[in-house]
Amino acid sequence: MTISMTSPKTVAWPPATGTLAPVPDGGLPPSMAARMTLIMEAFDARDVRLLLDEIATRTCLPRSTTHRILDQMVQLGWLEHTPEGYGMGWRSLQFCGLNDSHTRIRAEAAPLLHSLAMRTGMVVHLAVLKGASIHYLDKIGGRTATSVPSRVGGNAPAHATALGKSMLAWMSPEQLDELFKNGLHPHTGRTISDPQSLYAELHRIRQRGGLAYEAGESYEGISCVGAAIRSRRKPVASISLVGGSQDPLERMAPLVMDAVRRVSAALFPADAPHTART
Repeated sequence: MTISMTSPKTVAWPPATGTLAPVPDGGLPPSMAARMTLIMEAFDARDVRLLLDEIATRTCLPRSTTHRILDQMVQLGWLEHTPEGYGMGWRSLQFCGLNDSHTRIRAEAAPLLHSLAMRTGMVVHLAVLKGASIHYLDKIGGRTATSVPSRVGGNAPAHATALGKSMLAWMSPEQLDELFKNGLHPHTGRTISDPQSLYAELHRIRQRGGLAYEAGESYEGISCVGAAIRSRRKPVASISLVGGSQDPLERMAPLVMDAVRRVSAALFPADAPHTART
């Protein structure tokens, strides 16, 4: 992207490539696709965070128009919205081939995932948040691997899994409201299906220092304990151990916490004192 940081009005129209139609009289791009393109071009780095007024200034779009389009782009996963501002969302990172952070997360976590599987004999998962779902990056088999209905590259509801709840616990109420504005869909009789119960559960997870449990909420007979890999700013992934309803997951929880602390420290060395305490 070619945004200059020297001027507040940095996105010219029509673009230098000339691939889009010229602006009609009135100064606004002629289509929604063109306006979305202007907004995407305002993000000149994958980790940049911009406020609404900054995006409106960079794109020269009216503030109300910018806000309306941003809301739609957040809903569709092209952008994400946090208290620090707007940033590139999972869909744009994945679509553009920029999500190499997943490769690094897998590389840093791999030795610890294998160690957990060897020490416990259980299935170990590594996942990231993808909208209101989790996306499995890795699965290390244990004695129950064939009975666990998950696969690398597959998705599962975040609110019904220990992996998902451990990441949701560190998100703001505004982010959670946006994620689940269409409701919480039950997958078993044990799935949390109302926002207040979910928020209470996320509060308990924070009180436990980040440990999340799942007992038949996604699949009958499957229990999990998980915790999030996170920076000072946000969760980026999570690790879980998977067992049956009779497995002593509480005894295994310290192993999961140790693993996520180690991966967090490797990914975010500047935050190491923070991640080691929580």
